[in-house]
Amino acid sequence: MDEAQFSEEVMHNKEAGSRHASQETVKNLIKQSQEAKQRAYCPYSKFGVGAALLTLDNHVFTGCNVENACYNLGVCAERNAISKAVSEGYTSFKAIAIASDLNDQFISPCGGCRQFMREFGKNWDVYLSKPDGSYLKKTVNELLPVSFGPEDLSMKKVYNIPNEC
Repeated sequence: MDEAQFSEEVMHNKEAGSRHASQETVKNLIKQSQEAKQRAYCPYSKFGVGAALLTLDNHVFTGCNVENACYNLGVCAERNAISKAVSEGYTSFKAIAIASDLNDQFISPCGGCRQFMREFGKNWDVYLSKPDGSYLKKTVNELLPVSFGPEDLSMKKVYNIPNEC
């Protein structure tokens, strides 16, 4: 896969296993998200979004939004990139960069994408970018505080709640 080969050529070996990406890596990740945006299928909204997802071992998976005439069946760029990675066996991520054509503000993931990212951890980086390459760094936890995740499903549950009406 072309996206995965890029990371092996560009990433520094000292980053392998590190939870933080270097400045050069972030810049390249944003560039790849901008390239992915160019492949967006958005005939209805005309709002293309691209994402580039970095795994812990520095593989990169890209995604773009794909709209559908039945609007709710469209897929966001972030979920597309994450799904591609999961389908290849990756479930631990270091960072994701998101790109759009918004000049006046940083692109931010929708609520559904925030929850989708949360499925794979709270403490990985999300780079919200602008077309000029500038970005705002957040964590999944900062974008979705007090969130619900997989660990919540194993918490003790109360069954047989009495009806006191």
